[in-house]
This record gives sequence, structure tokens and C-alpha cells, in this order.
Amino acid sequence: MSNSGIHEADGCSIRPLFVCHKGFHKQMNVDVLLGLQWGDEGKGKVVDVLTPEYDLVCRFQGGPNAGHTLEFNGQKYVLRSVPSGIFQGGKVNIIGNGVVLDPALFKAEVEQLKASGHPLTNRLLISKKAHLILPTHRLLDAANEAAKGNSKIGTTGKGIGPTYTDKISRNGLRVGDLLDNFDAKYKAAIARHETILHQMNFSYDLAPLEKTWFEGIECLKEFTFIDSEHYINQALKAGKSVLCEGAQGTMLDVDFGSYPFVTSSNTICAGACTGLGVAPRSIGNVYGIFKAYCTRVGSGPFPTELFDETGQALRDNGHEYGSVTGRPRRCGWVDLVALRYAIMINGVTDLIMMKSDVMDNFDTIKACVAYRVKGVETEDFPFDINEGVEPVYTEIPGWKTDMSHVQSENEFPEEFNNYLSFLEDELGVRIKIVSVGPDREQTIIRYND
Repeated sequence: MSNSGIHEADGCSIRPLFVCHKGFHKQMNVDVLLGLQWGDEGKGKVVDVLTPEYDLVCRFQGGPNAGHTLEFNGQKYVLRSVPSGIFQGGKVNIIGNGVVLDPALFKAEVEQLKASGHPLTNRLLISKKAHLILPTHRLLDAANEAAKGNSKIGTTGKGIGPTYTDKISRNGLRVGDLLDNFDAKYKAAIARHETILHQMNFSYDLAPLEKTWFEGIECLKEFTFIDSEHYINQALKAGKSVLCEGAQGTMLDVDFGSYPFVTSSNTICAGACTGLGVAPRSIGNVYGIFKAYCTRVGSGPFPTELFDETGQALRDNGHEYGSVTGRPRRCGWVDLVALRYAIMINGVTDLIMMKSDVMDNFDTIKACVAYRVKGVETEDFPFDINEGVEPVYTEIPGWKTDMSHVQSENEFPEEFNNYLSFLEDELGVRIKIVSVGPDREQTIIRYND
């Protein structure tokens, strides 16, 4: 295992390709791809489709609570920690410092991919500064949720929140700690967690969790650990192109989402800077992904949620069940108030619309264009949407066409083009890509610039 400085993977030379006046290097930009709703927008598929245009694909936040589903060549894959560019050969994939990593779940993911003919060792690099999810973090997650009772957040139980808590309180363990006196650091962290668990009167059996966790550590050691902030910035100076892959969605951001029903990291574009160590001026294109309708998993407010047969039709047609948890997703109409908000705080340059084919059979489609809050209509996203928010809808005629077989934009029915134009007018950003099915081939690129 090589862990000294910058690892030269797959020809990622750090020699500058562009030199400006007086010897200054012209640095390339990084493009960011992220979700604009409550997650599950289809980011994995789009990263896979866009990867051939990039040299590096970098995951910048979240953990194994986020499942990115990809389908191609008749196979279906679910990635939890590994970036979604891993299937395109010759590309460098990086797990960034903003990610939290569970060695046991990472090992299971690696083994599944190897079994399907996708070895990772030479394609995947891991930041030394990525934090480790300890086995007791999962226990703390369960204990915290149990203590909340009816007020629980709806966590996936993967230990994400407690790991980020330790990170912020300066008690976390990082991948780089594996290289120096790790046993003592691990024992001290576990002892501190067990004290908390005992204080909460939470019963548990740590032994089986530790067994699989340490097996995962051995798997993790097969990969190259890097100082990812140096590696990525030197790649940019060398003229390499970088795609940053976000997890979850904007409305789950710890600062700007529907707090407290959010995740524990910054899922927005700014998170790419802190989660990879790139400067804000390095951000280029920002691709915002959204579904033609809206879904949410777990607890929390959802203004456009449908509890009727239409909501069930969206769930059934869209196969809306969590790729990690298997939980049925809550479904509703597209929320343009929330989307405008997400576009604003992310600086979205291009939109990507997913799952338009799910509504092929609908006579009428609704879109929330405003909220009515305490009797007052507003297009601004309010401080709190937990109660008292009533969606104001506009109705659009459905297209009543099987979109899954469409090969180009020229085949779009008039009603579907009208829906696209309506969304672009409302959101003020063009829809660059339209997905009409789960396979990578079912992707229509409307603008090629």
C-alpha cells in the first residue's frame, strides 16, 4: 500500500499543461453535480453518463446512508461510498475528506463490485482526512433515535450523525489515523462511546460489529490513501477535468434544508469546496438534478406530498423504494418553490430532469408554484415548512406517451415540450439533460455545449 504524498494513478500527471503570462498556471475548473430535492434524484446514473468527459470523479460528503443506483448492460448496481464514475475505465475516483466511511460496509461494497467484474484497487483513492464510522457510532445512532420516541428524525441507522458529531467536537478518527498508533486511538474512542451508551441505558453487543468492522479495515488498507486536497488541486493545475459528486439532496442540507429533518453534512455546492479542499473560484458548471415529481424518505415536512391513488401511482411507476433502506418513498408533485431556492443557493448553471417517464399515463400534471403560509401567498422558501404551508398548484396537460423508447429530443410530444418550457420559465435555468428511464442509454442531451 502506497501512502506517501500524491499517488500517480491512471496517468494523472501533475505537470502543468497550460501556462499563462509570467509563468502563472491556468487552473481548470471543477464541475459539481448534486441533488436539488430530498435526495434519490438519480445522481448516480448521471455521474456515470458524464464521467467520460472527466479525468477525476470525486465524492465530497455523506456516507453509506446515500445509495446511488446505476443500470446498464442489463445489470443494476447500488453504490454507497464509492463514486459513481467507477464503472468507466481509466478514470480516477476519489473518496474525499468530507465523506464518512464505514469499513465494514465499504468492504461489502468492494466485494460485490469485484464479483461483478469491476475491480476497484487501481481506480479508487481515499482521502486520509475522511472520517471513519466506528461500530459504536451505529449503536449511538440507534440509541439516539430510540430516545427521541415519536420525534425521531428517520435516520438510516448507519452512524452518520454520531460520526459527524465526533468530527465537529474534535473526537473523530480519520483514515490517516490507520497509519499511526491506531489501536490506542480506537480504544479511547470506543471507551468514550461506551460511557455514553451506558448513561443512556442502551443495551448492545459490540463483538459482532467489531469483527466485521476490523475485517473492513483490512480491506480498506488495500487501497491508496492520499492527501486528496493536494492531489485534486495539482490535477487541476495539470489541466485535468474534475467532476464532484454530491450525495443526498439540497433540501437535506444541515444548514439550508428542512431542519431538523436533515442529514449531518453540507449537501450543497459549497460542500464541494470544504469536502474536497478546492477553492470557491474553482467551481465551474453546477449541474442540479431533480425528478419531474418529488419524493422523500423518512420523517420531515413535504408540502406537496400525495396520500391518494396518484401518490401511489408515482411510487409504483417510479419504483420508489430506498436503494439502501428499501423503505417506500413518500411521493408528491414537483415543488418549484423549493427548486428555485435550491437553484439559488447552489448557483445551478444547468438542470437535469429525471424520471419524466414515470408520469407518462397522467392526464393532468400539477406543479407547486407558490406556498400559502398563514393565508399569505409567497414564492420564497420560508424559515420553517414543518406546518401551516399549503401548496398553490398550476395544472399542465399530460403527454400520454411512452417516453421510455424516445431516442432524441425530436421525438418529444408537444405536451412534454410544453412541460419543459413551463419548468424552464419558472426556474430560470435551462434543462440540459432529460432522463426517460433507468438505463444509461435512456438519456437525452438537449444541449451539447
